[in-house]
Amino acid sequence: MRQFLLKRLGLTLITLVLISFAVFLVAQILPGDVGRAMLGPYASATQVSRFDHQLGVDRPLPVQYWTWITNFMRGNWGQSYLLSTPVRPLVFQRLLNSLALGAFALLLILPVSIGLGVVAALDQGKFGDRLISIVGLSLIALPEFVIGILLLVVFSIQLGWFPVASTVPSANPVDIVRQLLLPSIPLMLVLFGYISRMARAGTIVSLNSNYTRTAILKGLPRRVVIRRHVLRNSLLPTITVVSVQIGYLVGALVVIETLFNYPGMGKLVLDSAVGHDIPMLEATMLMVAIIYMVSNLVADVLLAILNPRIRLAE
Repeated sequence: MRQFLLKRLGLTLITLVLISFAVFLVAQILPGDVGRAMLGPYASATQVSRFDHQLGVDRPLPVQYWTWITNFMRGNWGQSYLLSTPVRPLVFQRLLNSLALGAFALLLILPVSIGLGVVAALDQGKFGDRLISIVGLSLIALPEFVIGILLLVVFSIQLGWFPVASTVPSANPVDIVRQLLLPSIPLMLVLFGYISRMARAGTIVSLNSNYTRTAILKGLPRRVVIRRHVLRNSLLPTITVVSVQIGYLVGALVVIETLFNYPGMGKLVLDSAVGHDIPMLEATMLMVAIIYMVSNLVADVLLAILNPRIRLAE
């Protein structure tokens, strides 16, 4: 197990280094000039050049990268060009906001998705299985912004049940539902398709396995076989899917957070890219990549603990 963990951790660190290169290059090739974007169109070329020199964006790219990554590892993420505030506190604040929205969506849809996926597997090839599979695939294909616009028009504008712009809720359960339910519905619809299909596939594999047949031949009741033998092994692939979706729920919600004006990481990435706020953009993109890699690492460790054959194969 120790060798398995060290290997996975080493691969994660190498991947993060490569991602940091990519993040830095993407931020540098954005169209436009930082000084021009901040000083406005009426500033002279001399003023823009002097301001770029003060920010350090006119230095060679290797020097800029080394300065940025070393400061990032020390916890000095710089100042936002647009907001004139430290980058790190704002990134962590937006991260917590996105985690709140993602956790709300997962808590609601995860039991439903796994339950219906198991039901579809137990009813394989019949009407229930086909209905759940078709609904799941259809929900994956629906664009998030279309669902979000329909929800806003119907439930916010026409009925007035929910606010048009969602904010971070208070501890009041009613306020949590009012602020988070509407933007989480498009997320839940997409997550349902992925998680339910993975739960269905894992359950079918477990039902056709030798240990399940042996338990049935021993005379164990069907519900006992499903609870003790099928579910524990069938949900292993679902762990990987859920862990990947955690990274998606944190950093890839640009459309949802922008549509509902929710102050999360996705909206912060978009605002930083549009405003050419390089320190904020680099920090947010690298933070999202770190969350992706950490969630995948946790999934690998959980799978290795629950299924020793994985680490033995390694």
